[in-house]
Amino acid sequence: MARNLTVAAAQMGPVAKDEPKAAVVDRLVALLREAAGRGSELVVFPELALTTFFPRWFLDDDEMLRYFETEMPGPETKRLFDEAKRLGVGFSLGFAELHTDDDGVTHRYNTQVLVERDGTEVARFRKVHIPGHEGNEEWRPFQHAERHYFEPGPDGFGVWWAFGGLVGMAICNDRRWPETYRVMGLQGVELILIGYNTPLFYAPDPQQDALAGFHNDLVMASGAYQNGTFVVGVAKGGIEEGVESLAQSAIYAPSGQVVARCVTTGDEVAVATIDLDFTRFYKETLFDFDRYRMPEHYRLITERRGAEPPAE
Repeated sequence: MARNLTVAAAQMGPVAKDEPKAAVVDRLVALLREAAGRGSELVVFPELALTTFFPRWFLDDDEMLRYFETEMPGPETKRLFDEAKRLGVGFSLGFAELHTDDDGVTHRYNTQVLVERDGTEVARFRKVHIPGHEGNEEWRPFQHAERHYFEPGPDGFGVWWAFGGLVGMAICNDRRWPETYRVMGLQGVELILIGYNTPLFYAPDPQQDALAGFHNDLVMASGAYQNGTFVVGVAKGGIEEGVESLAQSAIYAPSGQVVARCVTTGDEVAVATIDLDFTRFYKETLFDFDRYRMPEHYRLITERRGAEPPAE
């Protein structure tokens, strides 16, 4: 029996530094409505969708904090939540989160929230692999100061039952690391939602610039294939504040094939109806982890090397 779900990759074009958050929410609502009009039940928005990619500057605390959300939904974003609930469409949204824990300690996270079709929050994921640098590196044409603004998420990679299947999340640089997909794959994930902002110039190694699109496809297609899962990767692309970023938002099947892709660098919606049961063709054959990963074999090799084997 098929478990069909219609998913939309809601790509965004540039968000200017001085663009009011209300205007950005207008764009998100427009994308949501377009996706709903095309039958979508789940709409995936990019990383840090509400603001320009502010880590390209090294800002002082007062200027930096204006880009962070202290509540979700907040005064500006509630309209998006309300419209999604009215339409009966769920979504995931990336944003900068200012979170104060029960001990009164404040944390800054790069966060993605998952919201069901009835408007209830399913989960929050906080980015684990924080790229870039901690200090102001003045030799760069623009900064990549994520490590100055954000701390790694403390919870790792979870999987949640939502939208009729097992759904996980990751953010931008997380998509480059194989353990991101494998940790969720070991939890049976069937659909992974990933938002990203990826500049097309990489100052530490410019030879990679021409490969940005190839590497983007490579990591998400292989993550999908090797873990028998659908992957939705969604960009904020185009030339934003003078910095050109990758677009090419896409929906990947467990085969590694692209089933839908955005073709512009601006606000655009790519839609595909996916069958979550299709993941079984990979999870129960080539990538049947319980049958083929052979934990007893790994244990034997470890013991022969004289090391302490890992706990089951």
